[in-house]
Amino acid sequence: MEVSELLKKVRKIEIKTKGLTNHIFSGEYHSAFKGRGMSFSEVREYQYGDDIRNIDWNVTARFGHPYVKIFEEERELTIMLLIDVSKSSFIGTQNQLKNETIAEIAGVLAFSAIQNNDKVGVLFFSDSVEMFIPPKKGKSHILRIIREILNFNPKSNKTNISVALENFSNMVKRKSIAFVLSDFIDENYADELRHIAKKHDVIGVKVYDQLDMELPNIGLLQVCDVESGDAKWIDTADKQTQATYKERANFYDKNFDQSFMKAGADKLKIKTEQSYVHILMNFFKKRA
Repeated sequence: MEVSELLKKVRKIEIKTKGLTNHIFSGEYHSAFKGRGMSFSEVREYQYGDDIRNIDWNVTARFGHPYVKIFEEERELTIMLLIDVSKSSFIGTQNQLKNETIAEIAGVLAFSAIQNNDKVGVLFFSDSVEMFIPPKKGKSHILRIIREILNFNPKSNKTNISVALENFSNMVKRKSIAFVLSDFIDENYADELRHIAKKHDVIGVKVYDQLDMELPNIGLLQVCDVESGDAKWIDTADKQTQATYKERANFYDKNFDQSFMKAGADKLKIKTEQSYVHILMNFFKKRA
């Protein structure tokens, strides 16, 4: 992608996602993701209605009348975006490519995070870890993340979500909110997902295209598997071919649902032709 075109796309996503963050998602994000707990802030004189369990008996004894401890939420969180950059994410037959939708969603999450003074890190993966950007704050950091998503050129075309989860677990020791953004055209990641969900708050975001779910009936067509490179001619009008394709799509979709359900982790699905705004909003509200 040319530099000028890339910058234009990054700017477009920045304007759109910052606008959504400022006007829609900021409060919802804060409510959906809690801090690590409550920390002591100060003491003040007891007021009617205060919880007597918060009385500071040492200060009360010193001054001869009741004082209570005031606590505040330890707000700062670490948001990790685990982003699938395998070749299947560079496909789209509707409004935009899957990786462009992923970039926008990542932008919304990242700008929401920095508005709440949280750190954001990224792990790009194919069938290995392609790049790790440590958690950090700041607008320039977020724009770099969006740039990388749009213009990343992976070394491998394939996908291995289990490897990504395992490496994430080894690299990020502190508890974090981990969004896994992928089309989840993969299997055998359920065990690793259950393992990391015990420590981290994991959310699976399945971004998919209509082509992932069913084969269009357009006659004889040469197709190429973008991850394996295998090419062959198929008859898209053939009912058995369409049924086999649909069966494969349903397998991956069911595997996604069951893997996250068994891990006790949240999940949501976003189609490239859909507006992700309401889907994210409903998800935040549900968590709050």
